[in-house]
Amino acid sequence: MEFTTKVDIKNNPWQIRLEDHLLLLGSCFSDNMADKMKEYYMQVEANPFGTLYNPISIAHHMDSQEVQQADVLIITFGTSWVYELDGKVVDNCQKRPANLFTRRRLTVDNIVSAWRPILDKYKSKRFIFTVSPIRHIKDGLHENQISKGILLQAVDELLRGNAARTAYFPSYEILLDELRDYRYYAEDMLHPSKTAVNYLWERFRKMFIYSQSVADKMHALHQLWLDKNHVILHPDTKEAKDFLDQVDREQQLLAKQFPWING
Repeated sequence: MEFTTKVDIKNNPWQIRLEDHLLLLGSCFSDNMADKMKEYYMQVEANPFGTLYNPISIAHHMDSQEVQQADVLIITFGTSWVYELDGKVVDNCQKRPANLFTRRRLTVDNIVSAWRPILDKYKSKRFIFTVSPIRHIKDGLHENQISKGILLQAVDELLRGNAARTAYFPSYEILLDELRDYRYYAEDMLHPSKTAVNYLWERFRKMFIYSQSVADKMHALHQLWLDKNHVILHPDTKEAKDFLDQVDREQQLLAKQFPWING
């Protein structure tokens, strides 16, 4: 008997490679996923411009050096609400008085018009879009659903005709429908719990990093990360020193295939 409605995810036509440089931009869910990727020594950078929640603020940084250097961009849209000052969307209100800003909700066309030229510009790069499962409860639950719906429609428009280099990961649907239980939320009942993040990462990995050869390499890299982060209670013992020597040998062996792990 099934007690959940599982979100059907198929292997993506193209995969993330271990040698790829990944850049994650968007809401704090981007940081959650980047932290998991770092456990596998993936070459990842997350939110170098700070947390960005709406699609227009993210788009403001798409001419940056970080974007130029990335092979795969993982974009997390969090909300369609924006704050404007003098008619322009701001990335951060910097704790200035709220009455200085105009708050409005983006339309699907606003988002698509901002992002379609970006996809056209970076034809050699691959894009993964997702909608953050984090709920913006200050907007109200109904308003939050409308906001997320706009983001989902915009992503659907952006993916049309670009399947060879774009994809959608359903993090929003997995947390809200498949998991569908407050035990998968953090104490604030808004952000995903550690268990939920681990689950979302596993679903992501199986969608975008699914070949057996890469999976085997990731297993070895993750074991190295676990060993290097193992808490040694008695570091002066021979057993501890032997363990650290073994870990160092493992790292040097893996570094022959993945030289960046020594960086």
